[in-house]
Amino acid sequence: MVAGLALSIRELPDADFLLHGNEEELARLVAQEAGLAGRVTLCHADRVVTMQDKPSQVMRHGEGTSMWSCIESVKQGAATAAVSCGNTGALMALSMIRLRRLPGINRPAIASLWPSRNPGGFNVMLDMGADVKAEANDLLQFAMMGASYARNGLRLARPRVGLLNVGTEEHKGRAELKEAHELVAQSAEAGGFDYVGFVEGSDIPSDRVDVIVTDGFTGNVALKTGEGTAKLISDFLREEFNASVFSRLAALFALSTLRRLQKRMDPRRANGGVFLGLNGTVIKSHGSADATGVAAAIRLAHQLAAAGFQERLAARVASAMRPRQDGTDGATPSETAVGTGGGTKE
Repeated sequence: MVAGLALSIRELPDADFLLHGNEEELARLVAQEAGLAGRVTLCHADRVVTMQDKPSQVMRHGEGTSMWSCIESVKQGAATAAVSCGNTGALMALSMIRLRRLPGINRPAIASLWPSRNPGGFNVMLDMGADVKAEANDLLQFAMMGASYARNGLRLARPRVGLLNVGTEEHKGRAELKEAHELVAQSAEAGGFDYVGFVEGSDIPSDRVDVIVTDGFTGNVALKTGEGTAKLISDFLREEFNASVFSRLAALFALSTLRRLQKRMDPRRANGGVFLGLNGTVIKSHGSADATGVAAAIRLAHQLAAAGFQERLAARVASAMRPRQDGTDGATPSETAVGTGGGTKE
C-alpha cells in the first residue's frame, strides 16, 4: 500500500492522503519513500480485519480496525474516497453500515473495468460479487449506476448498456432477466444511456457495449475466469519462448511486441472495483495487488473524486427513480461535464 501510494503521489499533485493502520509501523514505511513527507497523514488503528474474518463479526466488532477507520474517514468527510485491499465481504458490510445506501437503492454493486476493444480500452461490468443474486429492479439500478460510472470514469457522454444473458434472443434467459430487459429498455432515456439489449459472454471485451449488467454470482465467476485465462496465456507464452534456443531468439526479436501485449493484458491496469449505491466512494483493490495495482486503484479514486462522481451518481439515481411527470429526461449537465477537481483526500 505504501509503495503504491509512493508511485501514485507524483501523478496527483492536488491530492493529500490519510493512511490508516499501526502508526509506528506506517511511519517507518512512509519515511522510506521519497515524496510522501507532508502529503500523508497517519491515522492510528490498533487492529486489522483479516481475510479470515467473517463480515458478521466485523460488523459487530470492527471498530478500532484500520478498515473501520478508513470508512469512517469518508463518512465524516475527512476523505473523499476510500481505497482498501482487504476482505471484500467485510469491506462491503462496513461500508453499508457506516455509509448507508443511497435512497432508492436496493442492493449496492461492485463495478470493475474490463479490458476491451473500445477506444478507451475498457468496459464497465457490474455486479462483480457484492451480492450473488439480483432481481429485475436490482438489474435496472445496476444499469443506472453503471452508466453513471461510465460517464464519469470513462468519460462517455452516452454509454451503451447491455444485459448479460445466455443468448441475444429476447425469448432466452430467466424470468427476472426478461423482466429486467423491459425495464432497462423503458428507462434508457431517463438514465441517459443507450440500451443494446441482451449480450453474451463473448461481448464482455467487445466494442459492442460499454456497460455489462449481471448478478454478482455470474459477474464474479466471469472476473475470476478472465483473470485466470490471462495468466494462463501469459504462462504458456513464457514456456513456449523458453522452450529452445530458437524460441528464445524469436522472443528477443518480438520483445517490443510482447511488452506491448503484456501491458494491454496486465490486470493491474484495471485494478479497483467501485462500490456503487452507497453514500460515499469506496474502491476495492485486489487483495494480491502489488504497488502498480494499488497505484491504479488510487488513481481511479482520485479521478472519481475530482469528477464529483458521488454527487452525480446520487443525483442520477434520484432523478431516474422519481416518477416522471413530463416523460422526458437526459443526462444532467452536471453529470456529463466532467470536472478537473481540486484538492482531495483519499
